[in-house]
Amino acid sequence: MEILAKNLIALRAERKWTRKVVSEKIGIAERTYQRYENAEREPTASVLVALADLYGVSIDYLVGRTDQ
Repeated sequence: MEILAKNLIALRAERKWTRKVVSEKIGIAERTYQRYENAEREPTASVLVALADLYGVSIDYLVGRTDQ
């Protein structure tokens, strides 16, 4: 999911967070989060919910189904 990866990168950059910070906030390995941003892996539903909550956006926005 290229759109998800791009959105995750943009949202993280807006907050000036590192991948480590994000991964710690949602309780996953930094390498796992890196794979999401590189579109090498797709997050589970529970991780999508955690990411949406963390960034204050909808899951639909994260996956490119709607505007923020």
